[in-house]
Amino acid sequence: MERILVSACLMGRRVRYDGGAKTSSDAWLAGWREEGRLVPFCPEVEGGLPIPRPAAEIEGGAGGAAVLSGAARVLATDGSDVTAEFLSGARAALETARSHGIRLAVLKEGSPSCGALAVYDGSFEGRRVPGQGVTTALLERNGIRVFSEEQVPQAADYLRTLET
Repeated sequence: MERILVSACLMGRRVRYDGGAKTSSDAWLAGWREEGRLVPFCPEVEGGLPIPRPAAEIEGGAGGAAVLSGAARVLATDGSDVTAEFLSGARAALETARSHGIRLAVLKEGSPSCGALAVYDGSFEGRRVPGQGVTTALLERNGIRVFSEEQVPQAADYLRTLET
């Protein structure tokens, strides 16, 4: 049975920067949870950041690949550089995925770690730009397909191709 890495906040865990969750009511996720497929994970917490914590964005909306290459940093609203924690969390997510044989992830859209389609632009003014978070970029670079919680039907289609 294929396992699926999933953002812990989508599973109701209060791990977000503001101490909250973003619990998903998606029927696919609920079914996969019942089947025991889901491996909940929060790269920011695993990377050493507290709950709650200042919000963070990738500078210039450069995206996760730029952070992985050292061309951009992840900065918090208080001005602190949290790049090291984001990189550590991304590496921990990859190790968790590898240890479970995971080839598919469903992660929280917009997050500087987990965004699959978009991230915030670094201005802390709520503007999104196309791009991936740090964890998503690392997972994809290592052959793990990442879908946002807005793409669960596509993730289900991909899961079917993995299991045929």
